[in-house]
Amino acid sequence: MQDKNRVSGVVGAGLMGAEIALVQALAGYDVLLLDRDQAALDRAMARLNALLDKGVGRGFYEAAAASQALSRIRPTIDIADFSACGVATEAVFEDAGVKALVLRQLDEVLPPGAMIATNTSTIPISVLASHVAEARRPDFIGMHYFSPVSRMKLVEVVPAIFTSEACVARAYALAEVTGKVPIRVKDVPGFAINRVLHMFMIEAVRLIEEDVVSVEDLDTACRLGLGHPMGPFELMDATTSSLCLSAQQIMFEAYGERFRPRPLLKQRVAAGLAGGKGRKGWR
Repeated sequence: MQDKNRVSGVVGAGLMGAEIALVQALAGYDVLLLDRDQAALDRAMARLNALLDKGVGRGFYEAAAASQALSRIRPTIDIADFSACGVATEAVFEDAGVKALVLRQLDEVLPPGAMIATNTSTIPISVLASHVAEARRPDFIGMHYFSPVSRMKLVEVVPAIFTSEACVARAYALAEVTGKVPIRVKDVPGFAINRVLHMFMIEAVRLIEEDVVSVEDLDTACRLGLGHPMGPFELMDATTSSLCLSAQQIMFEAYGERFRPRPLLKQRVAAGLAGGKGRKGWR
């Protein structure tokens, strides 16, 4: 019989969810990776296989460890399989309605005492916790990973109103065993890092609107002058401008004028220039 404490589930096989599954598998967990259709799962597993191959070639992973990790990830389209999981991570699209549906389904199938971690970047954790039964809420927490999960070390651990300290400790332990550095953050819209990041992005777009500097030169300046690994427009292209716009709109509703999305960002998203792999963005 499997030890449920070493069985995890991840809902959402996109870029974030697939790599969350990967770092957990590398840490020795047996991981169920769930998505709506087999094609999405096949694409996710192919991406992870390519990522591991590249990582082995660059010396990030041992070949045997990479192979074992991939074998520990079991794709599934049936959420009922999560009945054996001690922890489940929700990593679906950043939409409150979509997340609410997934969380209700997880609440129904997970065993008592299983922890639910949501990977939302902007939605208050206490709001999402309201979609599970009261008995589950002490075991509900936010764990905000950063992209790419396979490389980025930070995890924001965000307790909801009802989250127990034991659950916080479990979240810290999960982050640490997967090679991450957890920080505790209050449950407010945008948490900590996104509030800083999007103020930075908003001002970067304003500089372009005012013809102060070019996109390329500002990215270069932020890499060389601030020590950032990538500039703001490179980052928006990697994460997509549509996701950035969504985050800014949520924080604008919560905090007001200082997070108002810039008109140029709205215009480019509406024009289909949102970026993402293989798609036109700022660069």
